[in-house]
Order: sequence, then C-alpha cells, then structure tokens
Amino acid sequence: MKKILFICLLFPFLGMAQSKPNIIYIMSDDHDADAISAYGSKLITTPNIDRIANEGMLFQRAFVGNSICGPARATLLTGQHSHKNGMKDNRTRFDGSQLTMPKLFQQNGYQTAIVGKWHLHTYPTGFDYWKILPGQGLYYQPRLIQMNGDTTTYPGYATEVITNEAIDWLQHKREINKPFLLLLHHKAPHRYFFPSPKNIEAFKNKTFPEPATLYADTTGKGSAWKLQTMSILHDMKLSSDLKVDPVYLMDIPWLKPDSAEVAYYNSIFNRIPVADRQKIKDIYAVRGKILQEQRPQGNALLKLKYQWYIQDYLATAASVDEGVGKLLDYLDNSGLTQNTLIVYTSDQGFYLGQNGWFDKRWMYDISMRTPLMARWPGHIQPRTKNNTMVQNIDYAPTFLDVAGISIPASMQGISLKPILKDTRVKVSRNSLYYHFYEYNADHTVLQHLGVRTDRYKLIYFYTVHEWQLYDLKNDPTEQRNLIADKKYADVLVNMKKELLRLRDYYDDHEKAGELQ
Repeated sequence: MKKILFICLLFPFLGMAQSKPNIIYIMSDDHDADAISAYGSKLITTPNIDRIANEGMLFQRAFVGNSICGPARATLLTGQHSHKNGMKDNRTRFDGSQLTMPKLFQQNGYQTAIVGKWHLHTYPTGFDYWKILPGQGLYYQPRLIQMNGDTTTYPGYATEVITNEAIDWLQHKREINKPFLLLLHHKAPHRYFFPSPKNIEAFKNKTFPEPATLYADTTGKGSAWKLQTMSILHDMKLSSDLKVDPVYLMDIPWLKPDSAEVAYYNSIFNRIPVADRQKIKDIYAVRGKILQEQRPQGNALLKLKYQWYIQDYLATAASVDEGVGKLLDYLDNSGLTQNTLIVYTSDQGFYLGQNGWFDKRWMYDISMRTPLMARWPGHIQPRTKNNTMVQNIDYAPTFLDVAGISIPASMQGISLKPILKDTRVKVSRNSLYYHFYEYNADHTVLQHLGVRTDRYKLIYFYTVHEWQLYDLKNDPTEQRNLIADKKYADVLVNMKKELLRLRDYYDDHEKAGELQ
C-alpha cells in the first residue's frame, strides 16, 4: 500500500518531467544587438528582452547566412541556407510544399501557430493556426490575414496587436493538453520606422551618441561601397523615413521631396487615429522648423538625420520590448514558464549609423550578426553567456532536438541543445558560410559570398571580382581591407580554401565567378 501511495503521489511529477517542452520563438525585424541593453547598448534600455537573457543564455556571436528578411524566415523554417530552400531574396515565393520544421512538429503531436510577419509570398503550411501580416504589414491599423483567407483590419498599433493576438491564441485557441510551437514575428522595428504615440513622445527629445564611423569617408573601399544606396545622408528620405511634413521642405531645393514621397507621407499619417494624428504631427513639426531655420547640408544635415533616425528606430523597438514583457507576464501567470523554451532574436542585424549607413544585407558583422537569447528553466542556467559561433540554420534542428524529434538529414544546421545545457560543450564547426543574392532591389548591395572564422573574414563580390579580407581581432569594425597585404598572404590562401570547402560542404554550386 505504501508503494502504491508513493507511486500515486509521484505520478503527477513524473508526468511533468516527461511532458514535452513548449517552444516560443520571438523574431523581431531588423532589431540590432546594439539596440538591446543586454548586449551593453548605450542607446536604449530593454528590461523585458533582457529578462530572457538574465534568466537564460545570451549568445554573443550569433549570425545569419543571408542578411535579409524573407530568406532569414525561410532558413528558420527549413534549417537550410538560401540556395537549398529556394528563398534567395525578398522577391521569391517560398515553396511551402517542402519539408519544414513546423510540419515535423505537427507530425509529432505538437500544435503549431504563427502570428505576425510572414513575408514569404505564399500562405503558411505546417501550422494548425496562423494569422499573418500581408507583405511588410502596416504599423497603424494593421491588416491580418486569417486561415480562412479573410483579411481584417485591427485598430491599434501593430506590435501591440501582434502581441495580443499571440496571447489570445495561447489563452483561448490552443489545446491545453498538447505541447505547442508558437512563432511570434513582429514587424517592428522595420523601416519605415513609426513608433507608437507614447514612444514618439518618450524619445522625441533624446540625444544619442554618434558611432565613430558616422562621418567616415567611404570612397576607395571598392565597387560595393561605391554603389550602395543605404546612406543616411543621401538615401534616407526626410518625409517618408523621418516624418517631416513636406510643407517645410518645398522651398529648400536640395531637400524637396518628390511626389511619391509626399504621397507616402500622407498615406501613413492617414492611418493614424484622428485623436493621435495632430499630436504626432506637432511633435514632428519641430524637425521641419529646424530644417527651415538651419537649411543644413553635408555633415550638418547628416548629424540631424542620424539623431531623428535613431529616435524613431529605438522608439519603434521599445514597443517590442513592451510586448515581450506582456508575453512573459502571461507565461508566469498561466503557469507556462517552467516548461517553455522561449527564444528572442531578429531576422538579422542592422546598421545604426556605422559608415553613415542604415539597413543590412552585408556580410559585415553589423548586419550578419543577430541578437539571440534563450530561456528554458531547469535546463539553461540563468545569466550564462555563450561565445560559440552559431547561425540561423541551427534554429530548426535545435528546436526539433529540444522536442525529442529526429532532425532530418536535409537540414544543414546543427542542434544547439547541448550548449544550451552546458556552455563548456564545443560545436564541431569552425567557420560560417554566407551568401547574399539581392542586388537589383533596395539599397543596391552587390551580390557576395564569404566565410567567417573566429578571427578572419573573407568576402568575394563575385559580379565585379573583388575580394575583401578582414582581421576581426585587430579591426573589429571591418575598415581595413587586407587583401593586398603581403603579411596576410598565408591567411588569404587558407581562407580561400575554407570558402571552397564550405561551398562544397553546403552544396552551393551556383555560378558565382571563380574563387581563385
């Protein structure tokens, strides 16, 4: 009888120990690690996102294989580089018939859901529930497409709407007796940066430190740097990007917007609720008055545009932090925290004024690197930091491994589950592969591929046959191309060999010039 009583008392705990973990993956859009205080940001405090790192693991060297929105999402689903999953750029339609991570979760008793940004041009497959933004989505009064094909406009601000819809699924729509995989994908802080009204107010008067290379002379850096159109000074628009009312710009010839920019300005403001619209216009009117008074050019104009850009970018990111806090509170209050692996990341990094730039796409660490942190109570020790080089091809196999699901041979990443549990574990990979394809589109960054090791990075812009080699230890901001430096001749030979090896290993044999 005592044995029976003991087993009966123990049974609930055995059930808890054997139950499969839930997984929540939060991915923001263009949220750079330098805009997260857990990474030591001097720009913003993000207490809720930091909580995931403080209660779990912070990855200090997480990277992507193709720094652009759609391909990063396809890599999450497939565990493959872009050339394998077919999603090489933002214009391609993702083939939803292929094997994906959520389909494997479905086949193994999980319920799957995605809420928020999708951006793959086809409807989701492998999900029991989905509610997604059309395309890039809208910040104010966003539209969401539902599984039945209906598109509904939701009052409010996109980040708040997406957070609320995800919590609503957790609270009311899922089966509580089944483990779940939830992908929560934010639009924010994607360009064109438009914060919520309260965060516009909170950030409007803040001044931020300028990056050391904001005013750097980028001439003589090769064809790719010459052709790019991601300059804050030359390519960031005052009305569409920085919300300056065109009325302030019409009599300043070098700042006068074209008709398309004026139309965009009017369209975004017309979506803001009337009660907030004039207040927001009044806040942004300060920028227009400064331009009227100072009529700046050159570095004086860049100085202003940088501050306004960072104000809006960070204010937009602040809403993501608020949403993460609301979700974490829900998990605590509903008893889901203990058995849930929660991951926070972005689809890639983002330039915050370095080299005078905004946007991403490059293999340089600022855009190739992405924030990544994970909390899994009882498995990940709090406040741990991991310096392993990991890549977004690793996410799908990691989630499958955590759930006890076999990882298919088609996935090119490795499971990070062992290093989640023990930071002393070493991964059997010493270098990362990168390939960017989208040139004839936004920001005209030339196609390139490359390899990154602990210390060195080799990049090949293959349409113009130009190479770049960087010593990341001595030049972490990647400003000095060492390709012609004889002291690095042996390094160059070895890096080219490694690049060839990775191309073969990942089976990327698309024509990209001769790697010689």
